[in-house]
Formats: sequence, structure tokens, C-alpha cells
Amino acid sequence: MSNKDLTGKKIAITGGARGIGAATARLLADRGAAVALGDIDADLVDETAASIAAATGVRVVGLKVDVTDRDSFAAFLDEADEGLGGLDVLINNAGIMPTGEFLDESDAVTDRQLDINVHGVITGSKLAGRRFAARGSGHIVNIASVAGISAAPGVAVYCATKHAVVGLGAALHQELAPKGVTVTTIAPSFVNTELIAGLSPNWLVRQIGLVQPEDVGNAIVDAIARKRGGFRAVPKVGGAFLKALMPLPENLRNGLYGALGLQHVTLDSDESVRAAYRDRTEKTTPAKAAAKGRS
Repeated sequence: MSNKDLTGKKIAITGGARGIGAATARLLADRGAAVALGDIDADLVDETAASIAAATGVRVVGLKVDVTDRDSFAAFLDEADEGLGGLDVLINNAGIMPTGEFLDESDAVTDRQLDINVHGVITGSKLAGRRFAARGSGHIVNIASVAGISAAPGVAVYCATKHAVVGLGAALHQELAPKGVTVTTIAPSFVNTELIAGLSPNWLVRQIGLVQPEDVGNAIVDAIARKRGGFRAVPKVGGAFLKALMPLPENLRNGLYGALGLQHVTLDSDESVRAAYRDRTEKTTPAKAAAKGRS
């Protein structure tokens, strides 16, 4: 990994109160970058920011943001810019992963995933992209998933959202580069956070696909330090495994997934264990609920 110092960089991260966002913020701060953490949980994001600032001695601020609300997202970027004295990078990290059979999924849960995982990333990319293009420099990092290059039962809509993020990043990597804006898509496999609570990765997944939040954070830090755009899977071996299977006929590929036990990892979730995560992530904000009620 690059050893470049990030002192002087100003970086905003959504979904920054916990998990990948918090781990990435700590790694960036360790490199000297000033960081604005955004999260819907205002109290926790304040605590996380204060803890990282105390441990690293750099500027870290915690700000409330609802990525499903354009005005809230724009205000977050304005506050991050003001609080850090500029903004060089936006990491679109906020995302949720409900599990369960597609036919049982409520429209509200489907909409919640689309609002956060797709619309939130698009909104952030537009808002930050316009800022960066106006001055001819900047970096957008979108967090996708290996579910964006493959798919699994039990997380059908989640897979669809992450395919969208991968496609968006591939297009923006080409479109925004001439404007001086770097676009990176990071696709983690199974990250050991609350997002996979109640799932039971089998032996193969544990060997080639299970990673820690810091592993994803290191890939993000490396991309920023190198100003490296494009797609990157984490871990690389897991991404290479899936990419090697993609040219196979779909029915053969699905048969291999079944034989390897991969189809049951997300389909056979323990929803009692996942209850706290789902309760926290699937609640629609009052403003969003009111807006949908008027539509």
C-alpha cells in the first residue's frame, strides 16, 4: 500500500458513525487527513468523531446527515467544507442490507434500500462532483459490494442496488476524469460489521471473502493516496474468484454456487439476531414518510 501522507486532505464520509465509515475515518486521520463524519445518528457520530480526534490529534467533526434527503446532503457538504476549511474527497459509504426472501419483502423496505444505497450515492456524487468539477480536482469514492458483480438469493434488492453503484461508478470514472474528478468504486465482500449479523459465512467465504472494516478502509485510503480511480474488490482474491466465474453460463455458475454452499449464506439468515440491525436501518425518517404519503 502507498505510504503517501494525507496531511492537508479534507475528506467527508457518509455512514461514518460505525463500521467501515468509522474505521476508514480513523485510518485517514492516522495519515493526517481532516475528516467530516456524517450519519443519521447524530449522537453516535459526535462520539465517534470526538474519539478519533482525541486519539489522532487531527480535525475530525461529526455531523448529522440523511443521505435520502437532498437538502440534508447538501447542508452536510457545506458544513464539512466550512468545518474542515475545504473538501477534497467524498466517500459515499452509507448503505443498508436487509435480508429475507424477495416475495416477502415489503415495498417500504425495498424503497428504503433504493433511497439509501442508490439515490443517496447518486445525490452525493452529483453534489460533490459539481463542486469538484468547478475547481478541476476532487475524488469521489463509492462503496459498492461484490454483490454488485455477482448476486445471491436472500438479498435480491440489495444486489440490484449494488449493481447500480458499480454501473454508476464505471460511467462516472470515464465521464468525470476529463473534469479532474477521480471516481473509485470499492466492492467489499463480507465485512465483519453489524451488517452481516445473523449470517453464517461458510468455510469458503471465511477463507476468501471475510474481511474486517479496516481492510476496506485500507483500500479506500490507498485509492485516495494514489488518486486511483476505477473498480477494486476487497479482498482481491474474493473478487478474482467471482470474476473468474462470471464468463460461465448462468445456470452452470448458479450450480457451482449451490454446490459450494454460497447460495445459503445470505438466504438462511437468523432474523432474530438481525432484528436490532434491521430496526435501526429500515426506519423511514418522518420527512421521508410524509413525502411518500403525499406522492
